[in-house]
Amino acid sequence: MMPKIMPQLADGGPAADTQAAPPRPRISARAMARRRRGVRIAKIMLPVAALILLSSIALWPEISRTIERGRETLQRLALAQTGGVMRQPRYRGYDTQNQPYMVSADTADRIGEERYDLASPRGDITLRNGTWLQVRARHGIYIQKADQLDLTQDVVLYRADGTIMNSDTATVDMKRGAVTSADYTHAEGPFGTLDAEGFTLLDKGGIVQFHGPAKLVLNGAH
Repeated sequence: MMPKIMPQLADGGPAADTQAAPPRPRISARAMARRRRGVRIAKIMLPVAALILLSSIALWPEISRTIERGRETLQRLALAQTGGVMRQPRYRGYDTQNQPYMVSADTADRIGEERYDLASPRGDITLRNGTWLQVRARHGIYIQKADQLDLTQDVVLYRADGTIMNSDTATVDMKRGAVTSADYTHAEGPFGTLDAEGFTLLDKGGIVQFHGPAKLVLNGAH
């Protein structure tokens, strides 16, 4: 019998019983151009998208305040257009330093274009440092356009440091955080007691000027 002869590879081993790999499909010049164009667009758009995202994160507090102001404007318009007596009205706004304040009452009755007759009105001002100021009375007139609250009957002003001031009348400028009265005023607080012919409160309670003649009785610690 004749010996079986096996074909040899270049390295001397037996031939592999495999088929040759099919040739890769050629990419057309047009497809390559589209791919390059897509890469260029991605290089431009990705940094732009990242910048927009970072900007939106940085500006979100201001965007949120703008949305809130828009809601308050709608509330203001609703308040201006509603006739009759309103129950538990609330109006929120921002002062000249972008700090929030609120005017509320048990009831409100529109008596003019920008004037509302309030029962048990309250004005609250909150500062960024967390301190607050509140003034209330039995009766009041709210002048919407001027953000002014004219209070009468048992006016009481509370300050965050524990000071309480009583008077018959007071005018509150909610935008400026100022309160003034030309009537007899009695004040009590950590300092002691004080009786005067009126007062002017400025800077959201940071400054209080009493109109004379005045009588001051200090606590022993002072």
